[in-house]
Amino acid sequence: MNIPRLVVAAPSSGAGKTTIATGLIAALAARGLAVSPHKVGPDYIDPGYHGLAAGRPGRNLDAFMCGPERIAPLFLHGAAGADVAVVEGVMGLFDGASGRGELASTAHVSKLLRAPVVLVVDASSQSRSVAALVHGFASWDPEVRLAGVILNRVASDRHEQLLREALEEGSGVPVLGSVRRSAAVATPSRHLGLIPAAERSAEALRAVADMGELVAASVDLDAVLELARTAPPLTAEPWDPAREVTPLDAGASAGAGAAPGAARPRIAVAGGAAFSFSYAENTELLTAAGAEVVPFDPLHADALPEGTAGLVIGGGFPELYVRELSANGQLRAAIAAFAASGGPVSAECAGLLYLGRELDGLPMCGVLDTSARMTERLTLGYREAVALEDSVLAPTGARLRGHEFHRTVCEPGAGERPAWGWRLPDGPRTEGFAGAAGAENVHASYLHLHWAGYPQLAASFTAAAAAHRAG
Repeated sequence: MNIPRLVVAAPSSGAGKTTIATGLIAALAARGLAVSPHKVGPDYIDPGYHGLAAGRPGRNLDAFMCGPERIAPLFLHGAAGADVAVVEGVMGLFDGASGRGELASTAHVSKLLRAPVVLVVDASSQSRSVAALVHGFASWDPEVRLAGVILNRVASDRHEQLLREALEEGSGVPVLGSVRRSAAVATPSRHLGLIPAAERSAEALRAVADMGELVAASVDLDAVLELARTAPPLTAEPWDPAREVTPLDAGASAGAGAAPGAARPRIAVAGGAAFSFSYAENTELLTAAGAEVVPFDPLHADALPEGTAGLVIGGGFPELYVRELSANGQLRAAIAAFAASGGPVSAECAGLLYLGRELDGLPMCGVLDTSARMTERLTLGYREAVALEDSVLAPTGARLRGHEFHRTVCEPGAGERPAWGWRLPDGPRTEGFAGAAGAENVHASYLHLHWAGYPQLAASFTAAAAAHRAG
């Protein structure tokens, strides 16, 4: 299958990758092209802006959490029907999982996708030196095809001229565009990075439109498309959630004696501004496993969706909506009652905070005997985890790879039945809750998981929801 594609990279974080990548997606979509947006790494926030720009979900390509062998299949699944795909990198081009060489780096993913790379260079404090920088990145790994440069934060016409002359003389890499400094397209940030698109609504749409207009006026889009079309065909088969899990029999899932075609077990998935972190493949796997996935917003719903047999609460920013979440006592009580009834619950990071007794001193759902608070310390990094107890997600001994990303702390950080164990430089750690007193089927942890790497999670959780429904 041949989908024109390119990877947008940079020498380091902060060079403007997200602005340029989102702007490219928006500008190409404005031409009437179907653009498939992707993000290297585990980040949830950038894909939200990509999705607004493209009108289709932004998807992650994480070789650490999903395995290198799944990168091309996941890409082809996400890019099905697209005219062109834009893949935004992570950190610097060659920065990967700490201590693991190139694994999960932008360079690694570009090679797995056989995609040309466009380097976004922050030119604000240099002129002729830009040629040495680009030459170094172009020659570091011969298997990475650095095929174009976009100059960002260029000060003036004279500055642009100096940069172009240096690159023509010393790098051999063509300049595809020169973007002037612009405060108008700045995307607001806070303690964990950019403010998610789900929280900004009209503002986010305007920001994406501004990025598209800036890139359309500053970048040679025809040259970008020509470069994307040089990517050779990929021989991998597209990832298919239906091949990854064995679906439940619909009648059996509804209980003994149920008629064929009876409703699937209904799994409610929290969303909205407070719980905006999710991977599209997770819900696709739940559906393929036999579930009916129903989204709901805990900021506005006063009850779980009718007939809920399983509950998934992913990541996000509950600390910013703690008063609203706490004030919604009806929903908090409904979630506590569902967990107490044996209902299966899977909660990641923000979900963990929401299920605790309190967050920053305000009452939460009270399902777990833990309290959470904001701190100044950022906890960030990949984790290689082992399941320490049987749970609705995984059996004891299961080994998975995930990601932590938070500025909160839970006290205690693990229950009598901890969810995971992993090793950090300062020693081993147990973390999370694989069930709790009166809520045995609750799995809650700071660990973010991409279920495409471990499709059995979706099958296990859907089976638990079906069993709860059958009662």
